[in-house]
Amino acid sequence: MSKQQIVRRHTPRSIAALEAPIVMLTAYTAPMARLLDPHCDMLLVGDSLGMVVYGMDSTLAVSLDMMVAHGQAVVRGSQKACVVVDLPFGSYQESPQQAFRSAAEIMARTGAGGVKLEGGQEMAETIQFLVERGIPVMGHIGLKPQAVHAHGGFRTVGRGDEAEQVLRDALAVEQAGAFSVVIESTLEPLSRAITEKLSIPTIGIGASPACDGQVLVVDDMLGITATPPRFVKTFASLGADIEQAAAEYAQAVRTRAFPTAKECVGMPTEQAADKP
Repeated sequence: MSKQQIVRRHTPRSIAALEAPIVMLTAYTAPMARLLDPHCDMLLVGDSLGMVVYGMDSTLAVSLDMMVAHGQAVVRGSQKACVVVDLPFGSYQESPQQAFRSAAEIMARTGAGGVKLEGGQEMAETIQFLVERGIPVMGHIGLKPQAVHAHGGFRTVGRGDEAEQVLRDALAVEQAGAFSVVIESTLEPLSRAITEKLSIPTIGIGASPACDGQVLVVDDMLGITATPPRFVKTFASLGADIEQAAAEYAQAVRTRAFPTAKECVGMPTEQAADKP
């Protein structure tokens, strides 16, 4: 009898030790997690689900319960990847204690490997508070979608004096104990310089090929999103395929070409042939 192969799930510690570039994608459902899991080191249950799944204009209205529900689904649908769940807007900014309660709820109810929060120097105390209490934290600097209004929209970060602040944010996140940090929509030379300075892995999204890993929103990467950010490369055109499949299904139903006898339960072939 052959021994069943044991699949070991990545942890924040094993992710930090990877030598090859880290592969990360977002996932929001169990079926998608199941498809992505063999190919990804990390799966991010991003609060981007507010826009991708629920059609919101931003991530600001995403709730903790929503993150927990989708986190549970992704953990159930995966075996190998380290699952990280975003702390949603308003669930951690008030105080380190609030952040701990939110993060502890996510960790306990989902079984995720860690949480992600946005912010640099201003969140260093909170990151340290969580890490000291056993919660692995991934940081997020550069463009911070939860602060989109303060940023003046979704834009590239790191021009002029802003570059020094982004670098200070990166160093503060590392010093606070984060196991990795996402750098989003930040000028390439700055993203490269941050990666060279930090000892923890950097995960780029619209940042630099020099980052220690890359992440994309899966719907953007698969060509489902109507207007993905300009830094996205689409690796499929599933949006067009889905639309075409829906059109063919609608035509088949309207012309009564579907269902046929083989798609019906207990319907004799002869009876099916007699139906108009």
